[in-house]
Amino acid sequence: MARSSRQKLKLLYIMKILMERTDEEHSVSVSEMIEYLAQQGIAAERKSIYDDIETLRLYGLDIEMQKAKHTGYFIANRHFELAELKLLVDSVQSAKFITLKKSNSLIRKIESFASKYEAQSLQRQVYVSGRVKTMNESIYYNIDKIHSAISENKQISFKYFEYDVDKERAYRHYGRRYVLSPLALICSNENYYLVAYDKAADMVKHYRVDKMETIEKIKASREGLTKANDIDFASYSQKMFSMFGGEEVNMKMRFNNKLAGVVIDRFGKDIMMIKDGENHFTVNVSIFESPQFYGWLLSLGEDAVLIEPAASVEKMKKYLGDICKQYGM
Repeated sequence: MARSSRQKLKLLYIMKILMERTDEEHSVSVSEMIEYLAQQGIAAERKSIYDDIETLRLYGLDIEMQKAKHTGYFIANRHFELAELKLLVDSVQSAKFITLKKSNSLIRKIESFASKYEAQSLQRQVYVSGRVKTMNESIYYNIDKIHSAISENKQISFKYFEYDVDKERAYRHYGRRYVLSPLALICSNENYYLVAYDKAADMVKHYRVDKMETIEKIKASREGLTKANDIDFASYSQKMFSMFGGEEVNMKMRFNNKLAGVVIDRFGKDIMMIKDGENHFTVNVSIFESPQFYGWLLSLGEDAVLIEPAASVEKMKKYLGDICKQYGM
């Protein structure tokens, strides 16, 4: 590139060195900027640097002068504060539905919003011991394809699998492609789920996104949207336990007062908690009945009991009885 052409990049390189090498604890002097520009094949004088800094300020960069140790300039405010970037890094690292490879890629991109010195503090947060990540590398793009289909009001097709004992993919539906109308995406229990309408079964179902493969958008418009209007997606996952479906049933349960926090965490602060004596309360909530729900309630021990409906109480007794048989009781 000709020398005159490189001169046109001068302002961009000054912004680059400020963004990458400065923060409230680190600044770069005008002399250091001139030296850096010379390494890029760009000649600069001190006066022109001052003019360029003022131009970048007019552009919107919050550039301040530091005089404590040596006179220099630094970026005072960025799009994200360091605490916010740490929160984003932790969220990416802890997200089970993002693969380890994609997590590292996203974290490197998040680091680019900080100075190189602040990025080092983000790197120290990356390692989280024992966290299991999804094995499906395509989930990142699956989510984007599903969002795209929803926004364009199109159906999708895909293959769906589980892992067998040999850790190989075992395809459901005899390996045939599912054709469904996507309604929404829900993040629950550290996994992404697609909520979709199945015309053949005339019902709403859900699928783990990381177990979906080769998602394709098809020309047909979505169906079952009237059913979607009847679903409160904000509370959908509260009714599901580990996102296992079943018949939706109105349940009445009785809890010891010490489990108030557990109940609120599970069903939200809007749940009505009715006092039942001095040490207990009852709740009435609509739940998709499943063995996972029974397991959750039993995990709370004698401080939680299912009261109604009677049919569900009998199913709970059978569930518990079958478990006791496993242990010869």
